[in-house]
Amino acid sequence: MSAFMSAFASLVGAFADLLHPFFQTASTAAAIVLFTALVRLAVHPLSRAAARGQRAQRRLQPQIAELRKKHKKNPERMQKAIMELHKEEKVSPLSGCLPSLLQMPAFFLLYHLFSSQKIGGDANQLLGHQLFGAPLGERWRDALADGGVFGAHGLVYLGLFVIVAAVATFNYGRTKRQMAANPTTPATGPDGQPVPGMGAMTKVMPLMSFFTLFTVAFVPLAAALYVVTSTTWTAIERAYLYRDMPAAGAAMATAA
Repeated sequence: MSAFMSAFASLVGAFADLLHPFFQTASTAAAIVLFTALVRLAVHPLSRAAARGQRAQRRLQPQIAELRKKHKKNPERMQKAIMELHKEEKVSPLSGCLPSLLQMPAFFLLYHLFSSQKIGGDANQLLGHQLFGAPLGERWRDALADGGVFGAHGLVYLGLFVIVAAVATFNYGRTKRQMAANPTTPATGPDGQPVPGMGAMTKVMPLMSFFTLFTVAFVPLAAALYVVTSTTWTAIERAYLYRDMPAAGAAMATAA
């Protein structure tokens, strides 16, 4: 693990050196943004596949509804028939989760890198790198202790909060408009009955993007940059890939 983290630190440092002529003291922060963009580019084919999967799921809804009606007295047979339908149509109900799951290691790598005082037995030099004077290894609580909300470091976080809030508001408005234009019936379980709590979850789903504010507030600034960049990328990507999707598919994708 130590050797792996040393290699990752070297990669971030190489990106920073590459970008230094353009960003000077903010080159490491720019390197993190570049790293995030490369991760998202690598995952993009899976995001496109997930969008196709959501469209396929929507196409199968009438057949699934018919199977639920046909086997409503036999939940086990109903579930088996639905699974067979998915297999025949080569549709995975979990395809939308893959892009988010594959991004998690990159986030935790940055979190660990900028939370560790030592890498490979040596002092972690990256902790001293900054974004507009705010060390990439500090958290919001450190910024509040050093000048408060409107101090030099606090303003960096305030800028990130504004970006996240703007993206979340965009996602919220888009999802609400889609829900109004495409009302959906409540989700049902294998027995054909409405799933308990799904109504409340549907109402909460448009607000999920706002929870990113808490992540940004509690992780190191470097990891917060990853989250903000990835969240912004996701909003733009989903707006394009799911532009013709009804509310259910788009809302689940936005939460991912």
